[in-house]
Parts: sequence; structure tokens; C-alpha cells
Amino acid sequence: MSLLSDYVKKEQLLKQLEEELKRMEGDQRLKSELEFKEKLEALMAEYGKTTRDVIELLSPAEGPQASNTQAGSIGGRRKRKLKIYKNPKTGEVVETRGGNHKTLKAWKDEHGGDTVESWVVRTED
Repeated sequence: MSLLSDYVKKEQLLKQLEEELKRMEGDQRLKSELEFKEKLEALMAEYGKTTRDVIELLSPAEGPQASNTQAGSIGGRRKRKLKIYKNPKTGEVVETRGGNHKTLKAWKDEHGGDTVESWVVRTED
């Protein structure tokens, strides 16, 4: 792609973004949210509080240790266990945390799921 065509595309993109910004600036919901944010920041500055202080204050958990454990559980589901398979016929080793591994699927198609599961050498957290 030439430099000129790249420039023209970026210029068009910029115009689109500017139009979207103008539309958003006219939205009453955005104006209300910006006003809330400004008032909240002014109130935090008046009392010398940080964002973290406000979050801890509004958090339903009590104490710093409870908020840490709660934040960890919100982060997502726990990690799957690592399974290590070894094909006894070829000696090939596969390490995976899920069943969507290309080689593992091929083995299961060829030898059957139960047989391949018996090839698990070890499982780790």
C-alpha cells in the first residue's frame, strides 16, 4: 500500500472519529456522567481521598485481607490443571490444560478417549 493511500484512509478514519465524538458530546447521558465524575473528584480532593480509598469504603467486604480475597475471586475462574500425556507407541509428550489440543484430539480420534486418558503421566496445578 502506498503512503498516500494510507494517509487518505487515516484521514477518513479521523473524520469518522471526530463525527462520533461530536455525537457523543451531545448525548445527555455522557454529560451527566462527566458531571458526576467531576463532582466526585472534587469531593475526593476536598477530603484527601484516593480512588482506592473510595473503593475500599464502598466495598461490602470488611478489612483489607477480605477485599484482597474477594478481588481474586472476581478475576475469573481458576486455572485448569496441567495434564501431561505420553504416547507409549511414539514416545511423544503433550502438555495441555484443556482438551482442545490438536495432537491430543488426533490421538483420541485414532486410539479412543479412554485409551488416551490412560496415557496421563502426571497432573499438576
